[in-house]
Amino acid sequence: MDSKTLEFVTYCISKLAQVLKLSQREVYRRLKESGILDGYIIPSYDVLHTFSSRYLMEDLTDYMREKGVLS
Repeated sequence: MDSKTLEFVTYCISKLAQVLKLSQREVYRRLKESGILDGYIIPSYDVLHTFSSRYLMEDLTDYMREKGVLS
């Protein structure tokens, strides 16, 4: 993973933690264990990083619900 992707992943985890009112560690664990991090966020960096912050958070939280990571 290059530095731009790593910076983006860090941003996503931090922002999701704020939105979901969870710790960054917990958000990372859920993304990692569900496969969202390695199967969606990292491979889709080129597209996802062009989204607005609000849309990105909506997209990621919707996907987390679909995968059963959020209720």
